[in-house]
Amino acid sequence: MVPQLYAMDSQIKAQDLATTILSSSTPPTILSSCSAIETFLTKHTTDQNRSFFSITFPALICKVFGFDDSSRSGGLGRGWIDQIQGLGFNDGELLSGRVFNLLSPNGVLFNSIFSVDRYELVKYLFPVERLPEWMRFMFQNERDCRVLPELCPLFKGRVKEDSSKSGCYQVQLNVLEYYMFWFAYYPVCKGNNESLDTGVIRSKSRRFRFHNWTVLGSGSGQRDPGKKIECGLYMRLLYAYLRNFVPKYGSEVAHQPYRSSLLHYSPGYDGSGSVLVQMDFVVYTFVHFWLVDNDFSPLFVNVCRSFGVVFPFRAVLGETPSTPGLGEVVMLFVKYLNSGLVGINRGSEGAQHGENPRWRGSGFTELSVSGMGSLTYWNSLIQRPLYRFILRTFLFCPMGTSIKNAYQIFGIWISYMEPWKMSLQDFSELDALIHRPNENSRIQKTQCPSGRDAPKDSCESAYGYTSSWEGYVLSNYLYYSSLVMHFLGFAHKFLHTDVETIIQMVWKALDLLTSSKELMDLMKKVDTAFHLKASVSSSAIFDSSYKFVPSIREQLQDWEDGLCESDADGSFLHENWNQDLRLLSDGEDSGHELLQLLILRAESEIQAVAGNNLARNLQTLESLKSKMCILFGNRIGRSTSITPEAKQCRRTSDEIFTPRSARNHRLTEVKYKGDIMKRPISDGEIAWLTRLLVRLSDWLNDIIGLNQIPDNNQKPHSWSYVELCNADANKEGGPKEAMKMVLCSVGSWIMLMGLAVVKFMKEHELRVNLRVLASKKVMVLLILSAVFFSVLKKVFRHCLG
Repeated sequence: MVPQLYAMDSQIKAQDLATTILSSSTPPTILSSCSAIETFLTKHTTDQNRSFFSITFPALICKVFGFDDSSRSGGLGRGWIDQIQGLGFNDGELLSGRVFNLLSPNGVLFNSIFSVDRYELVKYLFPVERLPEWMRFMFQNERDCRVLPELCPLFKGRVKEDSSKSGCYQVQLNVLEYYMFWFAYYPVCKGNNESLDTGVIRSKSRRFRFHNWTVLGSGSGQRDPGKKIECGLYMRLLYAYLRNFVPKYGSEVAHQPYRSSLLHYSPGYDGSGSVLVQMDFVVYTFVHFWLVDNDFSPLFVNVCRSFGVVFPFRAVLGETPSTPGLGEVVMLFVKYLNSGLVGINRGSEGAQHGENPRWRGSGFTELSVSGMGSLTYWNSLIQRPLYRFILRTFLFCPMGTSIKNAYQIFGIWISYMEPWKMSLQDFSELDALIHRPNENSRIQKTQCPSGRDAPKDSCESAYGYTSSWEGYVLSNYLYYSSLVMHFLGFAHKFLHTDVETIIQMVWKALDLLTSSKELMDLMKKVDTAFHLKASVSSSAIFDSSYKFVPSIREQLQDWEDGLCESDADGSFLHENWNQDLRLLSDGEDSGHELLQLLILRAESEIQAVAGNNLARNLQTLESLKSKMCILFGNRIGRSTSITPEAKQCRRTSDEIFTPRSARNHRLTEVKYKGDIMKRPISDGEIAWLTRLLVRLSDWLNDIIGLNQIPDNNQKPHSWSYVELCNADANKEGGPKEAMKMVLCSVGSWIMLMGLAVVKFMKEHELRVNLRVLASKKVMVLLILSAVFFSVLKKVFRHCLG
């Protein structure tokens, strides 16, 4: 009887505490709620805390992140994180520190979470509609749900069949997993809602109620990419969770609070593999919520084929850009995971200078990927999703929008390509904010080859690309080659939007590629081996590089699976572009030609815009030309200075910079008057209908022959005459013959009219253009007209009746 009374009392207090949390919307009430939560958890036992996590914890998540019922469908209200961000420095710092202490992995709340998860007292249902988009499509099919735990480690042991509904599957999570899912979903939801305000991304799913998703029940027992990351509350929490749940070095495993003590283990986490299971969960959660999310090819192609899984939603997510607003969190996530590589390589460099590579630590997890050198476990895990995340941003960034998001993703790409420039001082501010000692600064002093007490700047300048990074570059070669070409396509597409920012981005990319002669030599050597024929592959010169070609070719096909530029997107690359590497090759689609054309177009844009930054922009262009000469040699085929010849080149640049169609012929052969058919899709058009009508128009023009260039020297056709024999002339016909003659006459007249129209269109270079029907205004007009005539018809029927 007494335990039941205690349980009822804890439930009542938990309900009152949930009400208090939901009503906290000012700094004093938020501080009071944090104190009340810690008091409640301290005074109650683990079994009594079951009521807190069943009733109060969902309300806490709701208020921290702003998942409020009063918000618009799928949107965010003003949660504690957003409120803190809007406060002044003093009040914001005080409240931020208090909320951080509450949600810290070393705080009272997380200690209670560990205890509850140990006995599996509470399980939650995570809503399927809040999962990454590709997972939501998987849950629509019973067969896919069954194989999902095998395809994606994130769902291993977490997808259960609903006992009340046959064929329906649910995502069941413990308390920590449930919290981490919502923590990862917050920036995705925020980015999508900001996009909804600008009308860029399609509407998300319907309104949700948070409390309906909880409790299954109790169980038995525009910033420069080189600058530091901002230290908001969410970023501090993210860094704290990474430090506690995702060790960079094997020696740090012993200090992880959730994995180090058996008191913090649930039975599912016991065993020698528990450390990898838990840290894999955290990393996979961030990878799939942030990097994969709406990718239509989310998993390795070979893995999907082995399980016989085919993703049928490619038509829905095929040209969806990556979720906007994730630049800061992805940057911190990727830099943290890759910081272990700095320890490995700089440790080896320090050993060459007679130093003790203590940075590396004992037991650091390494593995060899396709014979391409030693990599960390984390780097091999994020290679593909990060590549596709960056690539989808470059390919499908909507026209007519700000390139702020693309610029942030560009910064992630640059940072990923030059880990040798990463300084562990980048995390010093975050280390200080989460009250952890900064071991990195001490290590940097001991390992800096420029001097024992050398400052940070000189230490950074001492580290650049060396041969110890060769394995990293080879395993990530597509970042340095194929992705550069896609970025040049993005630069061409958005050059007119912000010419100054675009040329700065291109300069940064070229500066990285030309920063080291060893790096350029390695890139050129691999590119040469990649394009060698099998018959000469045994050449002793290229043996060392050719062995990596099969792995690079396999990555090329897998990482760019299904990604291509359509006719209506204003692209210029081939369909199936992922079959080859073009950056260092010769030809009209090579990186040299595209860069040369970009400089010509940039000169024209800069001269047209002029302004106060004219001199600086022209200086950046000159520096860009010098970088191009370093990378490609002195292979500049035409002058890029402001000369009459260059002006003539700029006048014809639009003819040179033409997209390719699906049949791989230049669109000058099917040139549409005003180029209206091949311009990028605007906000005033329906995207899928535009692509359909463009392909239909192109097909009609091919059938009719309007794509053929008219030959003015062709002789006109002479009329041919048919002589009728006397027998046919004397034969009398009946009504059937008369009707046939009339039909033939009408058909001949229609054919002659059609031929005349086609001839007129050929003479005036006109083409069939159905794209105008894809305009939203036209569609609205058609719908309104249909409704009007329908109503008018009913009115006439009523009057006549």
